[in-house]
Amino acid sequence: MLPADLHTHTEFSWDTATGDMEGSCARAVELGLPAIAFTEHTDFVVWDVDAVPGRRFSHMADDRNLAPPPLDVPGYLAAIDRCRSKFPTLKIITGVELGEPHWFPAQASSLLASAPFERVIGSLHSLRVDGRFRLVEDEYPLRGVADVLRDYFTEAILMIESGPPFSALTHLDYPVRYLPDGTTFTIADFEEEIRAVLRALAGTGRALEVNTRRGPEPEFVAWWRDCGGRAVCFGSDAHRPDLVATGFAEAAAMVEAAGFRPGRHPHDHWLL
Repeated sequence: MLPADLHTHTEFSWDTATGDMEGSCARAVELGLPAIAFTEHTDFVVWDVDAVPGRRFSHMADDRNLAPPPLDVPGYLAAIDRCRSKFPTLKIITGVELGEPHWFPAQASSLLASAPFERVIGSLHSLRVDGRFRLVEDEYPLRGVADVLRDYFTEAILMIESGPPFSALTHLDYPVRYLPDGTTFTIADFEEEIRAVLRALAGTGRALEVNTRRGPEPEFVAWWRDCGGRAVCFGSDAHRPDLVATGFAEAAAMVEAAGFRPGRHPHDHWLL
């Protein structure tokens, strides 16, 4: 049995035009997944984005500011209820992905109080630069890859240590997805910075997500164990149904080789 996919997105995530909750449930059943969590994007930030030719965003407030809309909580919960009725053998978990929750504690708390979300994951997509919120990928041309990556890992520690209410840190490799073409990236060059993030995370008792969107990093799991991490979870970060649980067989084998084992229930975190 493949692990539960505890990080996916549907049409209720503002950036997911290809999302389809029912389609993702059908795909999970087809694969024999024990559970799927729909952790919709909840971003309170307004990003200052670069106007690159050919690049398009929905939800632009003006020529430079990207303002994600709020999650449609009633619509989302109604869709969850429909899918639970249609797919009774699949455990369907409600959830949200809090983006930069340490910058917006009041908004995050208000959202979490609005509905009984079963799973809350934390993510970092951006940096605060001179009072502006900037997507990581937009900073590379301005400051260079190494500086941006180090700033990202430093900000991840601040997010972890500020205590926002999430149970797992997702896609620590997020900035690597968007490296400029031709960049040579060696994870060992940033071992010290990544280990610092993992030590901070381990100290909170949270889980580390093995995100398979760009392929799992074996070093992350090994360093996580070395730094005192005791729990991992799996997330495809799928934004369309056919990507649910992508690479999970490989990821599960890697995690098991590092000494982690499934929890008591199929949808639980894997533990040492």
